[in-house]
Amino acid sequence: MTPPPGWYPDPHAPHLRRWWPPTPRPPPHPARPPRPAPPRGGGTARTTGYSLPPTALDLFGAIDTVADALGGGDGDGTTTRTAPTATSASPPGAPEPAPEASTSEPSADDPAVVEDQLNGVTFPLLDGWVRPQYVAQDDVVMTTDGTYDCPGGVGLCRHGMVFSRTVTENDEKSPEALAKADISEAADEAYDRDSLGRELHGGMTSHQVVKSGPVAVAGRAGYLVRWRVKTAKGPGGHVQSLVFPSSVGTESPVLVRYVFDAGEDGPPLADMDRITKGIRPFGDADTGGGVGSSIGPTD
Repeated sequence: MTPPPGWYPDPHAPHLRRWWPPTPRPPPHPARPPRPAPPRGGGTARTTGYSLPPTALDLFGAIDTVADALGGGDGDGTTTRTAPTATSASPPGAPEPAPEASTSEPSADDPAVVEDQLNGVTFPLLDGWVRPQYVAQDDVVMTTDGTYDCPGGVGLCRHGMVFSRTVTENDEKSPEALAKADISEAADEAYDRDSLGRELHGGMTSHQVVKSGPVAVAGRAGYLVRWRVKTAKGPGGHVQSLVFPSSVGTESPVLVRYVFDAGEDGPPLADMDRITKGIRPFGDADTGGGVGSSIGPTD
C-alpha cells in the first residue's frame, strides 16, 4: 500500500515509517523586467505597455545604479528604488515670486554722510574717514581708518578724529567766545594728557594759532580757532574748535572738535575745511549759505 505523503521508511528500522514534514520553500521572486535602453538620437523611449521621456529614464537609471552600488537592496536579491521627487514649478504666465528682503540696513540714507541726530546736522564722510568703531572717547562722529602705537609708548592713537557735542554747561552763547575757550582744552586732551593722564605723544611742548575767525556752517554764523601743536614725541598735529548755533530746538551752540596728526601719515589738513563746508542741517542737502554765508575765517 502506498504510504500517505510525509511518511517515509526509518533509515534505522526499515520496517517502520516516520513522519518527515516537508521543508518550506520561499516563493520565488518575480523577475524584474529588463531596463529599457534610452533611444538613440532623441525622441521617446518605447517599451511594451508604457513610454517615458529620455530624461525620466536616465534619472531612474541613475537612481538604480546608485542604489545597487550602495547595497540598497532588501537582502533577498531585490533592489529598492526610490522615485524622484517632482519640483514644483509656476504655471505658464504666473508672476515670478518676489525676492527675499535683505536683512542688512544702511546706516544712513546717504552712505557718505554721518548723522548727529542730537544737534540736527550731518557731516560728510570723506575718503579715508570711517564711522567710529571701538573708540573710547565720547561724541566721536568719525575717525581715520585704523590705529597705530602712540609715539609716547602707551596706548593706541588715530591719525584723525572729529567730535561733535552740545554746549550746555556754559551760559555763554557767543560762538567766538566758546571756540576760543575750548581750543586750549582740546589741544591738551589730544596731545598733552588724555582723560587717563597718559602722555600719548610725550606731552605738548608749544602751539601756534594758524587760523581763526567767523565762518558759515549749515547756514549759521559760526566761529573757529585752529592751532598747530608740537609735541615731545612724534610729529604733533593740528587742533580746531568750531562753534555754531544749532538749527533745532533752543539753538544751543554746537561744538565740533578736529584733531589731525601732522606728518605724512596724518589726514590732509584741507579736510578740516571740507568737512566744515559739508556740514548740513537735517533734510537740506545743499544748505551752505544763509546767515553768515559771506564770511570766512581769518588766517
